[in-house]
Amino acid sequence: MTALNSRIFARGICPSRTRVAAVALAATLLVSACGRDDPDAMVASAQDYLSRNDAPAAIIQLKNALQSRPGDPRARLMLGQALHATGDVQGAETEFRKAQDQGAPPEQVVPQLAQTMLELRQYGKITSDYVGLQLADAQAQASLKTTVAQAWLRQGDEDKARASLNDALRAKADYAPALIEQARAQVRRGDMDGALAGLEKIPGQSPAAAEAIKLRGDILLYGKRDADAAMQAYRQSVQADATYTEGQAAVVELLIFQGKSDEAAQALQVLAKAAPEKPQTLYLQAMLAYSKNDFKAAQEEVQKLLRLTPENPRALELAGMTDLQRGANVQAEASLTKALQLNPGLAMARRGLITTQMRLGRLDKAIATLPPDIDSSDRDPSMLALAGQAHMLQGDVDKAQRYFARASSLAPQNAVMRTSLAMSQLAAGKGEAALGALQSIAASDEGVVADLALINALLQGRKVDQALKAIDLLEKKRPADVLPVFLRGRALLLKQDAAGARKALERALEIDPNYFPAVGVLAVIDNAEKRPDDARTRIEAAIKRDPANVQAHVMLLELRAANGADKAEQAAILRKAADGAPNNPVPRQLLVEHHLRSGEPKEALAVAQQAAAALSDSAQLADALGRAQLANGEHNQALSSFNRMAALQPQSPVPYLRMASAQMAANDRAGAGQNLRKALEVEPRALDAQRGLVSLAMADGRADEALAIARTVQKQRPKEAAGYALEGEIHAAGKAWDKAIDVLRTGIKQVPASAELAVRQHEVLMLAGKRPEADRWAAEWQRTHAKDAAFPLYLGARALASKDLQESQRQYERVMALQPNNAIALNNLAWVKGQLGRDGALADAQRANALVPNQPAFMDTWAMLLSSANQHDRALELQKRVVQMQPQQLDYKLNLAKIHIKAGHKDAARTLLDELSAAGERYRAQAEVQELKKSL
Repeated sequence: MTALNSRIFARGICPSRTRVAAVALAATLLVSACGRDDPDAMVASAQDYLSRNDAPAAIIQLKNALQSRPGDPRARLMLGQALHATGDVQGAETEFRKAQDQGAPPEQVVPQLAQTMLELRQYGKITSDYVGLQLADAQAQASLKTTVAQAWLRQGDEDKARASLNDALRAKADYAPALIEQARAQVRRGDMDGALAGLEKIPGQSPAAAEAIKLRGDILLYGKRDADAAMQAYRQSVQADATYTEGQAAVVELLIFQGKSDEAAQALQVLAKAAPEKPQTLYLQAMLAYSKNDFKAAQEEVQKLLRLTPENPRALELAGMTDLQRGANVQAEASLTKALQLNPGLAMARRGLITTQMRLGRLDKAIATLPPDIDSSDRDPSMLALAGQAHMLQGDVDKAQRYFARASSLAPQNAVMRTSLAMSQLAAGKGEAALGALQSIAASDEGVVADLALINALLQGRKVDQALKAIDLLEKKRPADVLPVFLRGRALLLKQDAAGARKALERALEIDPNYFPAVGVLAVIDNAEKRPDDARTRIEAAIKRDPANVQAHVMLLELRAANGADKAEQAAILRKAADGAPNNPVPRQLLVEHHLRSGEPKEALAVAQQAAAALSDSAQLADALGRAQLANGEHNQALSSFNRMAALQPQSPVPYLRMASAQMAANDRAGAGQNLRKALEVEPRALDAQRGLVSLAMADGRADEALAIARTVQKQRPKEAAGYALEGEIHAAGKAWDKAIDVLRTGIKQVPASAELAVRQHEVLMLAGKRPEADRWAAEWQRTHAKDAAFPLYLGARALASKDLQESQRQYERVMALQPNNAIALNNLAWVKGQLGRDGALADAQRANALVPNQPAFMDTWAMLLSSANQHDRALELQKRVVQMQPQQLDYKLNLAKIHIKAGHKDAARTLLDELSAAGERYRAQAEVQELKKSL
């Protein structure tokens, strides 16, 4: 009988009017159609439909049965199953609850109800309602405990999830769903071999055998990078269950990604027959069209899919990518943003969203969209290339170049491989050969990766004229694109041709009036030309056009801060940014951090709580809330927030590092160690976690364990300073000076330009009482590393601390010769000159503040020097601003009192000194405070 006839019978038309070949089937359908007044017959008919996977027909029969007998728990239970099979999870939950209320056996209804609750994201309710429930049937108990484990996992509690899985397997040792979930947990911990071994325990005759085999294929593909073995597993999953469409879909998808379009099309035909118009089928039809660059067909298929499953993240991803290819950037951004909110692990959606945001000029969003592990992960060269482009457009050419170099070293083919070679030559110091190679690639390749890498390298090397020629070539490839015109403006600005840069950037805004990077650079030019009001007007106009442009708000914040805005005005700008972009976590996060920096932990906590409630799926805001809670001494609440962060960022070590910091603050050293180890499970090279474990081991007297960690770091990072510095610290802590000196010497051989190791070596020699050897070491290092500014900066600070002001001046002047705009060295040099009575102290302090405005430490130096020059009014105005910016820093209040004393304002000074006296032991300089009070 045809599917059409099945639908006719479902409507209740008597079979005697239809010719049916199969007598048995006709008899079954007769019961269904003509027994409408018999609820038992209708339930039996529904059962038959369900056994043949015809859930819609079963739903009709069950609803008819329930009209006659609404209190039938079996019919309710079956209706919940049928609704669930059609994707109506909310309806299924309702029917399961009714079945439960009507007396359906718990073993039958509770596991299915819990599963619908899981799909509806009722994680907390599952764990509160069912964590202690025991069902009599072993299969039902195993099912329920597996669902509870999944709910714990969604809430970020891996330990409780693991315990619940163990309960499931105690109930039924070979329960396949629990074994599958256990394997997934092992994959998350990076134990691919353990996961594969666990899947082997699932019996071949199990209903979940096909799913287990398919998961094995996923592990082989994504964990082992073995596409051939994965394909074999996918095909075996279909052999295990010919109706298992997930396995068929995996075969099709892998063929598409392998570029085997014809084979994919054939396999897709088989799937389409088995599951016509099903979401998975529509998705793969759209994906195949997309892979063939048939974006019109892809869009049609994906729109069908979204009508069926509007919240499907993969469908939204593909819709966004299709819009991106068609140039519909605004629609692409909306779809891709929603896709990532639903599933942050979608790499293609993330790459597409970053590309879209760069095209729209929203560089702050593009950089914020980069994966949290972008600086430690080398899995995705395309993502690294996008990171390079975003930072390049933002003007950070050094950072961009590091991303380009990493991306090109990982990329495997053709022009990108040649780009890789050129970039490695560049890193090795073979600059001219590398730039020549990049020029050749850019000239011959239609893509723009090599062009951008070349332009960035030339700008980094200050070869602006050559960069401008490379930009000309890029513009020929992309004549209607704003990007080359914008890059020309940046290059001319680097050449100090402000007029030419302004002209190019205004041309960029003619191409795209809303391209904010051009607006931002023009505002920088305005401010540099002493026209801050013009810069402010320009940015505020951009905000008015696009209130959701967080980058514009942040730039306004930086502009106003540079021009003396107080913390209240800065907070107001961030609040306006949050109001303009209510779904963007960045301004709320920045506002929390602003309050924390300003010494306002209670205000930070209030903002963080409101933000985390409004955007509950934001890992950034969970982090901000945890840090605000920690600043307020709420250690347990901070742990809860960082746990939430871990659930949202399961592949990042940062949440575990945060938890460890909260536990250390609460003096829970064992808990801190456990979370540091979890961070290393997620990222075995997480240096902060390794350093934390070294500190804990040393504090507990476990030096051997600390050394083992330090040597692991050395193996992981043989050409970096970190591991050698760690081992040196361990030996120095035990006063094993010779061992510390030896390991640091070894490190310097491996990392010859490491100023960090040079500084550590000098420190250890001084601590070991080897002053002559330390002096020889310092002289030799400065002779052989004449361009290293970090070492003399260290020596200058050391001399200043020991009150050797003349030596300190000499070292800081050496830094200034190497780095004329080093504001730290300039500020310290100003202070030293002031103490020595040398000329130029005040001018140096003023220039340090011009280089880095609104830094309290620099402003404090300047104010004290103004006071020494008897410019008391300016000194008082400046120091009052310092105290307002950092009221919790009592040294600044003491200096303000000193300025008042020099200005003859004894009452004002006395008020400040009384306040400092009241701080008692919280302020270490009480002796000086009392001396000053006596002098009044």
